[in-house]
Amino acid sequence: MNSDESDSKQFGLIRLWLVRFFAAMQFITRIPVPAKWAEGIDFRQSGRGVPVFPLVGLIVGVIAALISVGISQTGGMFIGAISYVLALALLTGGFHLDGLADTCDGIFSARTRERMLEIMKDSRLGTHGGLALVFCIGIKTLAVLELSYHTPIYLLALLICAPIAGRTAMVLLMYGQRYAREGEGLGNIYIGKITARETLCTLLIGFILIAVIGGKHGVFAIAITLIMVFGLAGYFRHHLGGQTGDTLGAAEELGEVIFLLALIWS
Repeated sequence: MNSDESDSKQFGLIRLWLVRFFAAMQFITRIPVPAKWAEGIDFRQSGRGVPVFPLVGLIVGVIAALISVGISQTGGMFIGAISYVLALALLTGGFHLDGLADTCDGIFSARTRERMLEIMKDSRLGTHGGLALVFCIGIKTLAVLELSYHTPIYLLALLICAPIAGRTAMVLLMYGQRYAREGEGLGNIYIGKITARETLCTLLIGFILIAVIGGKHGVFAIAITLIMVFGLAGYFRHHLGGQTGDTLGAAEELGEVIFLLALIWS
């Protein structure tokens, strides 16, 4: 292979990863991305882009953390903490929060597996889903408030890391897992469809980003997060017979919560 062919291949690979990154941004965030930037990606092949999820988390984290720390300097720590949680919800359109609520409505209904999956498809919010949202948002807010004793620069770094951790941990509910429903669904694009190489790449990218940005506290927190989310994957699989798009969203939200709490304990 000559140098021109090598350069062309490298350029093509870089372009492919950029397109996958922008396609993932379109799918799991509400950050405006021009449609042409994600052209050429077959929606059914979106699973190939899972390794860019931590990078999407980086963008979301930077925006939310800047808003939070900026507001906390003028409006106080409590308002800054609320702003962070609100920014995360707005940047994702509540996509993952919806998955958390649906998952809790289903699993805590204490019904049969089939009935749990039916409840999770119901667009109405139940008691358990409502409680899950209240506790998730409340714990996140209080955790950020507890971390506010750090200097603004280090607080900024830690808050950037949480969305990275959540989107990195999601891969544990994809690799080697079974799709719990019959037929097609959004979760079916990812669950059981990614390779060991893609899984390792996702975990490595997430770990490196958090280690560089969050330091030793970040490393401790992501280790705890991955262990806990791996346990959640088993819990969901036991009750539902596999994973769904809703459990992926639940894992992302709970991953952020666990990461923030682990930072407090580190």
